[in-house]
Amino acid sequence: MPPPKLLIVEDEIIIARDIAAQLVALGYTPVGHATTGQQSIDMARTLQPDLVLMDIQLVGPMDGIAAAQTIRDDFFIPVVFVSAFSADATIARAKLTEPYGYILKPFSERELHTVIEMALYKHQAESRLRDSAIQMRALSQRVLEVQETERRRVALELHDEIGQSLTAIKINLQAHHRFTDQTPEQLNAENLAIV
Repeated sequence: MPPPKLLIVEDEIIIARDIAAQLVALGYTPVGHATTGQQSIDMARTLQPDLVLMDIQLVGPMDGIAAAQTIRDDFFIPVVFVSAFSADATIARAKLTEPYGYILKPFSERELHTVIEMALYKHQAESRLRDSAIQMRALSQRVLEVQETERRRVALELHDEIGQSLTAIKINLQAHHRFTDQTPEQLNAENLAIV
């Protein structure tokens, strides 16, 4: 299995290089480095990484939290925040994007590795659940289609076959007093012959 591909989103070049070196040492493949929120979205679209390591404070009008939300919503790619910000308001905003982790700078290689592994595992589990839900919806739709087809077939059969026979029997039973030349046994035999 090829090593997981990670996209680094960090506006400090030195920190980005350090993270990339740690990723390589841990057996991951850094596939790119973005410095802005929009650039991270564009790179996530084209590179399709297995995970995005996202700084919150980025240059430009879009911060890492807004970029993470777009990446998660549009591409279903997990995001782990790597930030020096630990203010409650920042963490509260970040939580809304449903990140797969939050690492405070400075961090150890062990901490980075642990959070990445947990995030990748959680994303794989969610992907399997998502695929199962899609299959379940497709199966449910197919069951509904089969039920509807069967309803139509039974309705047609009742109308065209059994309905016609029952109508003829009903007419025979209602009109039995007109047929004075036939015995009730003969009328019953005729009704049975209709079926």
